[in-house]
Amino acid sequence: MFRALIGGAAAAAMLFAAGAGAAQDFTAERLSDDIRTISADAFNGRYPGTEGERKTLDWLQAQYEAMGFQPGGPNGQWLQHIELRSYTPVEGAARAGWTGPDGQMHALTPGADIQIRAVANDGKADVRNAELVFAGYGITAPERNWDDYGDIDVRGKVVMVLPGEPEGELFNGPYNTFYESMARKADEAYARGAIGIVTVIMSPANDPVWTNTVRRGGFRRMLSPGAADLEFSVVINRDLALAWGHAAGLDPASLGAVGGGSFKAVALPGVRLFVQAEERITTTITHNLLAKIEGTTHPDEYLIYSAHWDHIGGAEQHPDAPGDDKIYNGAWDNASGTIGVLEMARAFKAGPAPQRTVIFAHMAAEEMGLKGAYAYAADPVYPLERTVADINIDMLPLSGPTRDLPIFGKGQNDLEDRLQAILEPLGRYVSDDGRPEQGFFYRSDHFPYARMGVPAIMPWHGIDWVDGGVEAGKSAWEAKFAADYHKPSDEWSADWDLRSAVENLTVFYRLGQDLANSRDWPQWKPMSEFGAIRARSDAARQ
Repeated sequence: MFRALIGGAAAAAMLFAAGAGAAQDFTAERLSDDIRTISADAFNGRYPGTEGERKTLDWLQAQYEAMGFQPGGPNGQWLQHIELRSYTPVEGAARAGWTGPDGQMHALTPGADIQIRAVANDGKADVRNAELVFAGYGITAPERNWDDYGDIDVRGKVVMVLPGEPEGELFNGPYNTFYESMARKADEAYARGAIGIVTVIMSPANDPVWTNTVRRGGFRRMLSPGAADLEFSVVINRDLALAWGHAAGLDPASLGAVGGGSFKAVALPGVRLFVQAEERITTTITHNLLAKIEGTTHPDEYLIYSAHWDHIGGAEQHPDAPGDDKIYNGAWDNASGTIGVLEMARAFKAGPAPQRTVIFAHMAAEEMGLKGAYAYAADPVYPLERTVADINIDMLPLSGPTRDLPIFGKGQNDLEDRLQAILEPLGRYVSDDGRPEQGFFYRSDHFPYARMGVPAIMPWHGIDWVDGGVEAGKSAWEAKFAADYHKPSDEWSADWDLRSAVENLTVFYRLGQDLANSRDWPQWKPMSEFGAIRARSDAARQ
């Protein structure tokens, strides 16, 4: 076990007494000045693949060079090159149909009966006479003793699944697990050899839920690097699913309660699916920027601090934005986190060289769906099995001091316990984000690391203010978020209160110092869905 748990407050006190935090000199003034710089109109919303990206990364590189950092990207470079592919359906190219045991073809109308997307990297799908398997929620969760697949072989077949996950405390109650994600369901199906996935929307064909689903399904989309390389994904309504089940001779009642834990996947005998699709591919080139301090005694073990540098652009991306100001400056989201990581690097550079290598990673295209972080996780510069943890900073708090320090994904890994050991002597505490309906743990750049098994943590905004408590803090936070999140009004202000930001950066500096100067490896908690993934590489950390 890590030493912070051996008398948490005492361990934190030892860390303070040893002077590990002495090099830390986070200041509100420097944070404010640098946030103001990269959120200025001249950076035009820092959109990937634009002049705003070039200016942002040039500025960051210059800061790291001035501090004497080494490049941390591939082949001794500062930048990790990323190609992001967007897919748009070719009009009229999608076709689909199915046959039952009698061999009669039933044509399906894309955009009405069925919604089809090619998934393969070439943007084309041509699957004929494919067998179907209904796999319930499509979840295999060994830590929860849950397996919808059982012993069925789905190699070369198409898997049908329901959206979401079973209700109840087994799947984290009000907080969703990753198993509810269609990306996770696709990963599971692909790992088992399936060629396509069908999601069943449990609404009839004439229901607005269904018509809105197919309408939205034809938009351009960007696949995440490392996504399951299935041939296609399909969405169907309840009526079509029942028709397939009836044709296969399945009694819906005989399947048992899909959400009860006893269900196992079943084949749809005699039912075959035909799908063709083609999508037009466009490519955006963007970059992660990485700097590093090489470890003195364990340089092949890595701690990562990350933040996304991008925002959502200016007039070119938002020509129809209301009003005269069409630049989404993203001062809070996420110039603040970007500068937080830069300042973290400054603090580490001013202190003693760490035993482990510390990486300061500025991730691209978070606003496009965590794409820079997914690209890194799919093609890591440093082995993920030797990566100690990721500490992600997205939107520094803008308030006075707080008692609480919320994190995304409370209960996932022991980084929160290490954090609590540091906070406790300060009269502070770790809390959850308080908004289970938002699924925040799966929505920022720490998550692609977690998805690959790397313990990850992300702080959020405290609402238990030292001056005013939760009553004052919660209302102020909700007002700020409603006023400025993803709006042109998210601009730097000289009135920002960055005292809580300084407090939290100091705490996460101390957490990082402990991790970078120890032989500990943070662990996932027993009910985390990511523990089994990490366990596959245990031998690399012996």
